[in-house]
Amino acid sequence: MTDTPIHPALTAGRLAIVTGGASGIGLPAAHRFKDLGLTVCILDRNLSSLDIEGHGFIVHEQDISDARSVSALAASLIAEHGPPAVLMNNAGIGGGGDILADIDAWEAVIATNLMGMVYGLKAFLPAMLAGDQPGLIINTGSKQGITQPPGNTAYNVSKSGVKALTEGLAHTLRDKTGSRITAHLLIPGFTYTGMIARHIPTQPPGAWSSEQVVDFMMQSLDRGDFYILCPDNDTPRETDEKRILWNAGDIIENRPALSRWHPDYKDAFDAFMVD
Repeated sequence: MTDTPIHPALTAGRLAIVTGGASGIGLPAAHRFKDLGLTVCILDRNLSSLDIEGHGFIVHEQDISDARSVSALAASLIAEHGPPAVLMNNAGIGGGGDILADIDAWEAVIATNLMGMVYGLKAFLPAMLAGDQPGLIINTGSKQGITQPPGNTAYNVSKSGVKALTEGLAHTLRDKTGSRITAHLLIPGFTYTGMIARHIPTQPPGAWSSEQVVDFMMQSLDRGDFYILCPDNDTPRETDEKRILWNAGDIIENRPALSRWHPDYKDAFDAFMVD
């Protein structure tokens, strides 16, 4: 540990909340915050994969899509430990399908990935605002919420909402707190988490581990980055930047929606990527 904290909120003895912290990216993030001396509370609706013993976490089984339950738990935690120094809204689920998919799947994805994040912010942020200490909020988004690959529209919509939510949050916090509390958008690349492991039993060579994502996240926080755009072993940052630019160009050039996957624009996209 260095003498200078990565972020002023990351000081020993204060509270860190990590939703979806029992596995995936959330678990190594929880360990990292604990290594920095914070009291870490993991909220997760499935604790079966978490080895709780010996790690010193506060653990609560919690469905973040249940607004009233999240609010009640937040009030209890704040009463006991004070306002959080860190709120990492990381819990998320996959699936959902395109617009023709079942409405129940859509509602589950939106309720967890987007509204669960809103409920977490509404429950914990007021106490952070009322205090005078530094605060750190990290919202886990996805590249799919930016580049919109077809086939999983519900997930894309949820993560697009996370991007818009976090951008608006950062602006509000800058105005309200003078950046005493900061918000950051974590944008993982291809990461081998439990969500992927259910379909692919061993980590593909192109995927990063969750620990690599957290390493990159901490380095980005040290730089003060808002957009924490993670590469992976297959996709360098330059490739991500070009894909994002192409998507923005659909509007500017008035191309068809998602022209990156349109057969009439395949050659143009390929040429753009190698230019």
